[in-house]
Formats: sequence, structure tokens, C-alpha cells
Amino acid sequence: MALEIGPGLGSLTLALLQSAASVIAVEIDDRLARQLPITVSENFDHPENLTVIHHDALRLESLPAAPTVLVANLPYNVSVPVLLHLLEKFPTLRTGVVMVQAEVADRLAGRPGTKEYGIPSVKAAWWADVKGAGSVSRSVFWPAPNVDSKLVSFTRRPTPGDEVLRKKVFTIIDAAFAQRRKMLRSALSALYGTSAAAEAILIKAGIDPTLRGEALEISSFCAIASIAPDIY
Repeated sequence: MALEIGPGLGSLTLALLQSAASVIAVEIDDRLARQLPITVSENFDHPENLTVIHHDALRLESLPAAPTVLVANLPYNVSVPVLLHLLEKFPTLRTGVVMVQAEVADRLAGRPGTKEYGIPSVKAAWWADVKGAGSVSRSVFWPAPNVDSKLVSFTRRPTPGDEVLRKKVFTIIDAAFAQRRKMLRSALSALYGTSAAAEAILIKAGIDPTLRGEALEISSFCAIASIAPDIY
């Protein structure tokens, strides 16, 4: 079962239907959502294999069937929130490829210690291994956009903890990258009252307090969250 976000006029949808048993297409535009079944019925022998849902992907909470593959041309202004939302809400998604703005793709696939590594990289790593999957030329679009596009792929892996831990970890990630040039003992001081308190937690978690958030993998943020007191 393939989940497609933003099918638009349906060219990718038709290609997906050739290889997937069935496709669920989520389209926010009412006109496009109404036209897509017509387009598919005119160009594909088994239009019943397509289910179209007129909905905002960022608010999608359930689907009529469990998707296993995600394919999406994500709206560039909300691409990270949409991808994280889908990974959270639909654990049956095992793999996928999405197209996003080039800079966003670099951040999603960023690795610790690089300038691209940040909040999108670490949060996506809670659910999946994300990698760059190639560039998309502006010439394939009409009209040609003013930004470059790239593909990113993901493969789901077991999460490092439950939902309670995830929320705690994400709060720490947000604080660590809010002022990314600060050392962790300073960046986390607002969460834990003082730099000294933050430093004590970091040391207990086995993390060098003088490191910056960009040096830590998701496992290190989990270690901090496991040691640190609950955040309210």
C-alpha cells in the first residue's frame, strides 16, 4: 500500500498504480482531489485501486488502510513538519522517497558535525535513517521554480523509546539548537535552571558539557533525557 502526498494532476499517481497494489492519495486542493479519480479512470484499467482523500496531510490522523511506502512531493514551506507527522502517526510506513527543497533535503539528511545537521536531522532520526537520494532539475517543472529540489529517502528503524521519552527528547533537541553555537551546558540551562545543573546532567549522561548540539546523535539526546528530570 503506497501513500502519496500531494498527487496534483496525477502523473506520479499513475506510475505508482502500475507498481503498487493500491494507492492512497492525499490532496489538500479540492479541485485536484475531485479531478484525480477521473484522470485515473481514463488512463488506468483498475481505478478502484486508488483512494483519494481530500485532506491536509499535516492534520492526517488515520487512513482507510495501513500504508507501507510513502511517496510525496511535499509543499516546501511545511515539508519537515509533514514528514515528521507522517512518521509519527503511521508506524506502518517502512520506507519512502520524498521531494523537498534542496536546502531542506540537506538538513534532513545531515550528519552530526556538519553545518546542515540540526533539528530536522535529529528528529527524523528518531524514526528513520534518512539519506539523500539525488537532485531534481528545475527544467522538469512547469513553470520552473526559483529553488532547487532534491530527493530524500528514509528507512524506518525501531524508535529508541516510547512517546513520553520522545517528547522529552524533542524538547531537549529544540533547546540545544535554539542557539546552536552555544555549548550544551549553556543551551540547556533554561530547561534545568542553571548552567551548573545542566552540566551535572550532561556529565551523568556521559556527554561532554562543552560540546554543541550539532555534535550529538539521537542516542546522545536520549541519554540526556533518560537522566534529566521531567520537563513541564
